[in-house]
Amino acid sequence: MTAEEVKREEGQQEISMEGEDLTPKKDGGVLKVIKKEGTGNETPMTGDKVSVHYVGTLLDGTKFDSSRDRDEHFTFDLGKGQVIKAWDLGVATMKIGEVCQLICSPEYAYGAAGSPPKIPPNSTLVFEVELFQFKGEDLSDKEDGGIIRRILTKGEGYTKPNEGATVEVSLEGEWQGKVFDRRELTFEVGDGVDLGIPKGIEKALQSMEKGEESIIKLSPSFGFGSEGSSQFNIPPGAELSYKVKLITFEKAKESWEMNTEEKLEQGPIVKEKGTQYFKEGKYRQAAQQYKKIISWLDHESGLSEQDEQKARALQLAAHLNLAACFIKIQDHVQALENCNKALELDDSNEKALFRRSEALFALKEFKDARDGFQKVVQLYPDNKAARVQVTACQRLLREQHEKDKRLYANMFSKFAEQDVKKEATEKGKEEKKPENGQPEEGSMEVEQNP
Repeated sequence: MTAEEVKREEGQQEISMEGEDLTPKKDGGVLKVIKKEGTGNETPMTGDKVSVHYVGTLLDGTKFDSSRDRDEHFTFDLGKGQVIKAWDLGVATMKIGEVCQLICSPEYAYGAAGSPPKIPPNSTLVFEVELFQFKGEDLSDKEDGGIIRRILTKGEGYTKPNEGATVEVSLEGEWQGKVFDRRELTFEVGDGVDLGIPKGIEKALQSMEKGEESIIKLSPSFGFGSEGSSQFNIPPGAELSYKVKLITFEKAKESWEMNTEEKLEQGPIVKEKGTQYFKEGKYRQAAQQYKKIISWLDHESGLSEQDEQKARALQLAAHLNLAACFIKIQDHVQALENCNKALELDDSNEKALFRRSEALFALKEFKDARDGFQKVVQLYPDNKAARVQVTACQRLLREQHEKDKRLYANMFSKFAEQDVKKEATEKGKEEKKPENGQPEEGSMEVEQNP
């Protein structure tokens, strides 16, 4: 329904036609009239979570829905198609505290179908909307406010970069209102740390579309953490803000998009990249590379004998190297898990046995660690490090044994002392008891038949 048609029907209720046309085509499909001015200058952006009250009526004044009647704010993600088009257009123009009237033609509401039984087909709707709050989209896994995105310019398409994708971006980093980083660069998602890009930005990029420009706010744990950045002179614990534009990207192939030949061809390349990271002390980045190999080959089946040997060798190396990475970052449970996976592929592998025992040692499982190191010595007599570790385990086991002996000795002496006290108490009670069972003078025992 056009603005002129609405005018002809406006006599059915008080509807102002001096409103602003919010539609991109300026076809009068969504008219906005401000009833109460809001505060501030900010308005919600695409992806923001907004909280509103609303009352919806037909042109004849019939109310079909109201959040006020339920006394409960209505919350939705703006610009994500969770509400009718008129709302995505209208609420995006509002300020906190603003109350407005949105007159929505069928094309921007429920169309020719309507929403039976309350909204007939081809209905023009009138909403009174009040905006209470809006906040950016939380991209952190735990939704703890670690990565907040606010979209300035919506991107195009539906695909997004994945781990390993090649991205071309422009970024501008701010701390306390001052720009500390302004660059345009191309890199692989996962390698950004080498370029001084916080992990929170890399994670945010995996939610962005081509051409999208967003403001990304990072808590310290997703920024430069407790160490800060000497490169940019950022202190520890700093909260950062970045303006990021994803100019273009090329996705890395997912496992299901690759055939066996491609996986076996790329495996050694990725392994070498991980090894280079490891040598540089970048253990988490190295681990990401080794994990790729495992995800590619873990469920491959029906291989030729030659390809099977190549796949097993790559998987074995990946699990061994992952274990080494986890030992370096002191995640010994994960290290143990990867050593066990490696031993499933080669039950007498020297590195797997040794690193498994290292992990057990760190977890204070000294007996199992000693047994593991002893097995290494039996199978590989030249392994001097394993011999040294056997001695270390035996020493710690002796110390633990002596400590336990002292603990138990103290425990038993306390029990014995308690028993002596108990016996003395019981004996004292017996001595105080009167002869012939007669009550003592002043006893509270009741006499029978005076």
